[in-house]
Amino acid sequence: MNLSDTVVVGIGNPYRRDDGIGPALADAVEALGLPGVRTATLPATTSDLLHTWAGASLAIVVDAVRCEPSSPGRIHRVHPGATGSTELSATPASTHELSLEQAARLGELLGLEPARLVVFAVEAADLGHGEGFSPAVEAALPALLRAVAEELGQPA
Repeated sequence: MNLSDTVVVGIGNPYRRDDGIGPALADAVEALGLPGVRTATLPATTSDLLHTWAGASLAIVVDAVRCEPSSPGRIHRVHPGATGSTELSATPASTHELSLEQAARLGELLGLEPARLVVFAVEAADLGHGEGFSPAVEAALPALLRAVAEELGQPA
């Protein structure tokens, strides 16, 4: 895989407990120093996301989600065949105003989509104000980093 146009995007707010999993993962990938892999952190799925992943051969997005019933720390991987695929609708509910499905569809309409999109959604336990993860989400971070590294074709 050509990593020269690969982006890992961590969505979330590190001051809203488990919502900070996306930025924490992006920071961990950045620390790996992988050539050709850029990282970005965004507070929510906004138009900034569209410009961040536009034209990338691979965009990996990591975000916290809410599910019913909930299993905090569980990692969901969604790999749509094409940006805007209905498979994204199977992703649990985003913690942000614009869902990843909506962002992907808007990006497709505007010509700002990545060639391939992979979403890692981590079920949150606590989205209240404050820093630090719930124990379940904290425990999921190493497995999440391994999964993203594997998606990048890197040793875990």
